[in-house]
Amino acid sequence: MKSVVMIAYFFPPEGNAGSYRPLRFVRHLATLGWRTSVISAEPYRYERYDPDLVREVPKDTEIIRVRGRDPWLALQARRIQRTQEILSAASMESVEKLRTAQHRPFRSQIREIVRTAEALHYRPDMAKPWIRPATKAAINLCKREQADVIWATAGPVSAWVVARQVWQQTGIPYVLDLRDPHGLNYYESDNRRPEWASRKVKRDMCQLFKGARAIAFLFDTVAEYYFRAFPGAIDPAKVHIIPNGYDGTIEDTASPTGNKFTVLYTGTIATYRYDTFLHALSLLKKSDPAKAQSFHFKFVGEDMEDLAKKAATLGLSDIVETSGPTSYAEITRLQRKTHAFLVLGRPSTIKGHELVAGAKLFNYLKIRRPILGVVPGDETRKILNGLGMSTVADVDSPTDIVNLLKRVERIWSAGAIKSLVPDRSKCESYSAEYQTKALIRALTGVPAATPFIVGRTEIPLSLQETCHT
Repeated sequence: MKSVVMIAYFFPPEGNAGSYRPLRFVRHLATLGWRTSVISAEPYRYERYDPDLVREVPKDTEIIRVRGRDPWLALQARRIQRTQEILSAASMESVEKLRTAQHRPFRSQIREIVRTAEALHYRPDMAKPWIRPATKAAINLCKREQADVIWATAGPVSAWVVARQVWQQTGIPYVLDLRDPHGLNYYESDNRRPEWASRKVKRDMCQLFKGARAIAFLFDTVAEYYFRAFPGAIDPAKVHIIPNGYDGTIEDTASPTGNKFTVLYTGTIATYRYDTFLHALSLLKKSDPAKAQSFHFKFVGEDMEDLAKKAATLGLSDIVETSGPTSYAEITRLQRKTHAFLVLGRPSTIKGHELVAGAKLFNYLKIRRPILGVVPGDETRKILNGLGMSTVADVDSPTDIVNLLKRVERIWSAGAIKSLVPDRSKCESYSAEYQTKALIRALTGVPAATPFIVGRTEIPLSLQETCHT
């Protein structure tokens, strides 16, 4: 039986989006004859604490949780926790006053200084204090388990640094897995660094790529960009394209009944664009109030306050409902009670926004329902088109969004909503079992079943000026 040590900073009971990919691989590697062990973080504060997720981990999988001791991060975690407690107990009026105070010029300037200092000190990312203790724990685990290979998923990139340092001290090969577009100035913290610090991070990433046995990217577009952005660092023969996926089998359950067409959005909203969607709902409500009242949009996840406020300002509170993050089990229950799902894209002001498709999209595939995509020309749109979905609207066109909503409501009213569900056979290509078999090829150093061909994919517009050719 082969053994893999998995470096996953985010892992249950952390319930954020970053935990699900390593969890899926752990579950399915165990069924395919691999012994799995995990080095994960014991953070000062969980982003979305979900202890029920731990039950999904195979009993034979050893999990070692490591804390990176750092007084500043500990202080920040306590401050965030205290603020959340105050806000949860405060009235709506008090909450609004507190939020207004946070955005006053002086506080904003102080916050900007602090964030810039953090970006400069914590390189490659805020998980930097975790690297040393995680490396020590991983070396001990690799020796005890006689590991054949190390797998590390990013973000954070600190997990990759751990894998490389373990390789340097043990000789055990490592495989890199990229979930998010790190090193592209996609994240706010990247843009806060001076040029010399950004160059240092990029040089370090080049070394990480060069030493890897294999590198897994979510999409061929991502692989193409990284190949050009890090010239000479990535061997195309080592590239494996392994998208996110869903766990379990596709459920062909009956669509719920009721006199409202319910649409569900789950996960964080702060980094996604929803302004034109709300504008479109406002237009629909003004032009056809009866049709607008046929809808009920439910948003569940982090950072919903601004969306709720803007919906109220537009007079949409009767058809738009928001609530905070909840458990995976509750999300699954809500998905089974909804008629359709909503996916959004990232703002076009973010470099590399075209490279992203939210992990929620793949989880939606398991509960086979129509998926309404209000997106730019990004990977989400490509996937929806590949699934045979006709329910896609241009994020820059409220009129296009209104027309989509009218068409979907008309089809639902006619009892033909099943005609809008994604193609089942195409959905199955995103199953966790299928993706794990592709991962095993990377872990064992076998070339990808479908080779990555340099130059076959175009670079997104937002990144073309920064890309080497």
